Amino acid sequence: MKPFIYDYTLEDLQAWMKENDEPTFRAGQLFEWLYVKRVNNFEDMSNLSKALRQKLVDQFQFVTLTEITRFESKDGTIKFLFGLHDNHAIETVIMRHNYGNSICVTTQVGCRIGCTFCASTLGGLKRNLTGGEIIAQVVVAQQMLDATNERVSSIVIMGSGEPFENYDETMKFLRMMIHEKGLNIGQRHITVSTSGIVPSMYKFAEENTQINLAISIHAPNDKLRSKLMPVNRRFPFEDVMEACHNYIAKTGRRITFEYALIGGVNDQSEHAQELADVLKGMLCHVNLIPVNHVPERDYVRTPREQIFEFHRILERNKISVTIRREQGHDIAAACGQLRAKHMESTVG
Repeated sequence: MKPFIYDYTLEDLQAWMKENDEPTFRAGQLFEWLYVKRVNNFEDMSNLSKALRQKLVDQFQFVTLTEITRFESKDGTIKFLFGLHDNHAIETVIMRHNYGNSICVTTQVGCRIGCTFCASTLGGLKRNLTGGEIIAQVVVAQQMLDATNERVSSIVIMGSGEPFENYDETMKFLRMMIHEKGLNIGQRHITVSTSGIVPSMYKFAEENTQINLAISIHAPNDKLRSKLMPVNRRFPFEDVMEACHNYIAKTGRRITFEYALIGGVNDQSEHAQELADVLKGMLCHVNLIPVNHVPERDYVRTPREQIFEFHRILERNKISVTIRREQGHDIAAACGQLRAKHMESTVG
């Protein structure tokens, strides 16, 4: 299979031009066609010679994201299910906020982390996406927004999969997103979320970026976290927290802790107080997420008043906290739900 053109950095393209007896400045022109003009084929790149365009056609391909289905929520959230070249499917979400458009991208086909409240892990991990396949999700979303003169203003890597188990391709994607000659998205407008892959957390602390880090924590102690997140048996809660302290010390940047509230499981007042005790004094923020009901799972939603009580306890302990505003609730916008339905219908 020919390599994806989006998998090549500007430096890679410059080297390719040199190897193919083309002026290296052509790489910059090609880069502009890909990320500024956002064309979908080499033939449209009119300031490249016909011979060069043919070389590109012969040696590269664009990422094929075939739209299987699209749902649009009453709140403006748009969820895509895209088919890949190998018949796998992934999800990408556009979320509209009063401050701009945010894109939630996927880094793996499926997931092996096994969180018991999440649909992404149903069916396990099929494969990693390449950096180019992750990039293509943002490019396609931006192409759709181009029609109304809007732009992607922020990115969250919180779709299906564990980005820190696909670390190199995720970092390639991030570097391409912030490239000044590419989409040029501000680093502080990008957030990568991990379930706590400790070695990669230490690597990320050394990357010298301004990209935000979020940790899916979902429990205030080792025992409960292992029950909810089997990955905790590989990377225990204490080790995750130690990696968080290291990240803050190295970067001076705040960490966001994602905490999914599950009715009767991790949402009681004692859980809130225990979490406050663990996080006291840390440069952090807690994002409380009322869990979406997933038909394949048994968990129920935390009652509204209990959500507010959990929030109050953290605030009383001087922990920065918000309750995530729900988006796309009417279109199965939780990670993996749309793909799970598609897999079920395909097998059926």
